Amino acid sequence: MADAACLFCRIVAGEISATVVHETERTLAFRDIGPKAPVHVLVIPKEHHENVGALAAGDPGLAAEVLRVAAEVAVAEGVDKSGYRVLFNTGPDSGQEVLHVHAHVLGGRPLGALVGG
Repeated sequence: MADAACLFCRIVAGEISATVVHETERTLAFRDIGPKAPVHVLVIPKEHHENVGALAAGDPGLAAEVLRVAAEVAVAEGVDKSGYRVLFNTGPDSGQEVLHVHAHVLGGRPLGALVGG
């Protein structure tokens, strides 16, 4: 089910453009508009789920597909051998900005510590 006010639902619907790098029947992967690394791709389910917890509870198979696609994106972007990070932000303390679950696939340089002091 789509949320008409959701930025990512609007990207899925084709109302807002994105640089798509991978697509399946149930997922979409596109470049982040404010990249934090040389490779910064967002992988989303086309169906609206607010966060990774909601996705895992509501459709575990789709959650697995999002992870599989994240790995495929890493291969396609050439960071699977050097290393990459898959990150889900959930809730306000994490910095989640769009309330539609999305996996950040980051790589292309050393990423350093996961959480700063």
